[in-house]
Amino acid sequence: MFRIAFHPIYKHSVPENHRFPMEKYELLPKQLILENIVSPEQFFLPKMASIEEICLVHDAHYVHRYLHLQLTDKEIRLTGFKHCQQLIDRERTLVQGTIDGALYALQDGIAFNIAGGTHHAFTDHGEGFCMLHDQAIAARYLLENNYASKILFVDLDVHQGNGTAEIFRHDDRVFTFSMHGKTNYPFRKETSDFDIALEDGTDDATYLEILEKHLEPLILQTAPDFIFYQAGVDILATDKLGKVCCSIEGCKQRDFLVLNLAKKYNIPIQCSMGGGYSPQLTTILKAHTNTYRIASQLYI
Repeated sequence: MFRIAFHPIYKHSVPENHRFPMEKYELLPKQLILENIVSPEQFFLPKMASIEEICLVHDAHYVHRYLHLQLTDKEIRLTGFKHCQQLIDRERTLVQGTIDGALYALQDGIAFNIAGGTHHAFTDHGEGFCMLHDQAIAARYLLENNYASKILFVDLDVHQGNGTAEIFRHDDRVFTFSMHGKTNYPFRKETSDFDIALEDGTDDATYLEILEKHLEPLILQTAPDFIFYQAGVDILATDKLGKVCCSIEGCKQRDFLVLNLAKKYNIPIQCSMGGGYSPQLTTILKAHTNTYRIASQLYI
């Protein structure tokens, strides 16, 4: 039985035009239970990550100013959020959920965070609705506490994991792989260990062919003992912020490919859900739900 972190959300800290996608964090647990994919006992509410844990990745000066609501107006605008104490507490809880999830994955093979995948958070600043990098912090936690020695990031959100690339640029213990839209945000890309930039309009067949061609050889090459998976569903053709044209079925096959390889090679995997901005909330929920459905079938 795998575990799933969930957290309260604070819509009032989100600009009006971005509140709709946030609803998925409230509705997804209910949908998973309604479809009998998971049971209520699989969910857990984390505590808040400590400052020491956060500073495994983030600059101490940035962390202090962020936690004490001292960021400049320009820094706040870059994140896209209205900063408040509730939002900060939620971010720290989100981070701890991924740390705890990584530890659960060592035990159960896989674990999830209903939110997370905050891959646009850099060492010393946040951007793109990401203030603290949950998976990067969890990765450093595993490494520093000898739970893992080689980590692979598989980032399949439609947007490049630019924060991930910057954070681990000089850390040979972590291999960063990002497969994303070439012309999507961020418009100034960082350099991951391996980047695949997809053309606008990439369809299911092309997407899956590229991923299948590269992912298994990459796992064999890097020989990770832990994987962090950013499972954004903004690769859908319906997504308002993406330019890739995958279907819900294609997105499901993508998730199966990733999770099946982790299972095949017995590599623990922590999954954070990342982005999803289709106009219909039902589309977002269906795509995310499929990720858990696959996990429930593979990890019995």
